[in-house]
Amino acid sequence: MKALLPLLILAAALPASAAFRTESGKGSLKVLDGDKLVTEYRTDSRVPYLAPLLSPGGATLNRHWPMEDGVAGEEKDHPHHRSLWLSHGEVDGFDFWAWKGKGDPKIEHQEFSEVKADEKSATFTVSLLWNADGATRLKEKRTYTIRKTDADTTEIEVATVLESAEEKTVFGDTKEGFFGLRVDRTLRLKGPEAKGHIVDNEGRKDEDCWGKRSNWVAFTGPDEKGEPTVIAMMDHTSNFRHPSWWHARDYGLLAANPFGIHDFEGKKDSKPGEYTLKKGEKLTFRYLVVLHHGTEESAKLAERWNTFSK
Repeated sequence: MKALLPLLILAAALPASAAFRTESGKGSLKVLDGDKLVTEYRTDSRVPYLAPLLSPGGATLNRHWPMEDGVAGEEKDHPHHRSLWLSHGEVDGFDFWAWKGKGDPKIEHQEFSEVKADEKSATFTVSLLWNADGATRLKEKRTYTIRKTDADTTEIEVATVLESAEEKTVFGDTKEGFFGLRVDRTLRLKGPEAKGHIVDNEGRKDEDCWGKRSNWVAFTGPDEKGEPTVIAMMDHTSNFRHPSWWHARDYGLLAANPFGIHDFEGKKDSKPGEYTLKKGEKLTFRYLVVLHHGTEESAKLAERWNTFSK
């Protein structure tokens, strides 16, 4: 018994493991690991989004603006690029991506459901309406699952189900979409603080990743603290037109887009990527975002995609 006393005293002195929990607000929901913010679902824009995207090392991996102003070295371009979001540039002719043109398009939050949290993860579902020109174009159920897979890695899984609210809804062929994120200054390939790179599972690098099809694409480089980091996006095998085309830009945009075939492949036909979703049908997507404090090698992206895809 005497031999066990030091161990019992040490165990009592160690802090209890933090557990995931949620805090809800008006149209918002924070996901925390103990008292540490992991991310927040926000609806203070024309489309809902998650921000910040925090590395397990504590750095913000998404660009700060327009959610936060006055951050040195940030460019104020593309105000619709808000951390991590899902929208599209042509739905029944309305621009839900950049919010330009007619119809005042918005993806409007309706309610939360199935909000759960445990020691290593949190999950919640949101009901959304894609509204434009006084009518609902799409109904959406979107589920977010945020989990800690190891001390250096946070995963954000997003699963969505889209249904037409009319007799049909047409997704237009445009590179402006679909599931996107915008990275911080140091992860970019160009800009005064840019030190990052892009890589995909086919071994392509940097600008060569744009418009190509692959299972996943990642930005790598130093975070705002100067420490190595990886932020990757993965396309599930069950997704429409998998493997996705990728809108991966040197200024820090990364988006999986199954609809932009004309732009990505330079087709003469302007509408090869167009898709009509008929009433009663469903269009489902699953994506995984990996936030890793470490290198491309330690992130083990191929292994993570294999696990996710199964």
